[in-house]
Amino acid sequence: MTQENVDAVLSRLDRVESIQAIQQLAARYAVAVDSRDVDGWVQLFIEDVNCGRHGTGRKVLRDVIAASLRSFYRSIHFVGNHQVDLIDADHATGIVYCRAEHEVGNEWIVVPVAYFDEYERRNGNWYFVRRREKHWYSVDQLERPPALLHRWPDGGKPARLPGDFPTWTKFWSDSPASEIAALTDTPING
Repeated sequence: MTQENVDAVLSRLDRVESIQAIQQLAARYAVAVDSRDVDGWVQLFIEDVNCGRHGTGRKVLRDVIAASLRSFYRSIHFVGNHQVDLIDADHATGIVYCRAEHEVGNEWIVVPVAYFDEYERRNGNWYFVRRREKHWYSVDQLERPPALLHRWPDGGKPARLPGDFPTWTKFWSDSPASEIAALTDTPING
């Protein structure tokens, strides 16, 4: 086997191992949230994670997430589809689907989520750089999700999906409004 062949095999192996490691980040994230392992959760992010207006670093992130986790008692985050796109040997992006359930008082709020992620490998380990969370809807598990509903007991962000996928609007753009209305009770732009 030539050195070129060996290098090609090693490169392919690195890509496969990288995708596996990145997918484990999403699984570990879900388990850490549900088990309230806040210290384990923050270790999934780069050390200098940008926490927006709160500052940077894992300690800041820990404070932000610990406060957020106190807004519901029990939770279940079931990770599904995970698309990973490697940019280069140490950077990647991805989209992770998740069905999250949260016990809030006497309700179980169901939230289908898509995380839009950025990943980076540092010192041989993959980490989250950034996660942008977007929702299809949120409702109590006993309710049917009506158009653009995002129901969280104390408010919450508006539901953004599927309209935030760039391909969504393009797909429906040449369809008559009456055709779309026959399929859904969601307003055409949603």
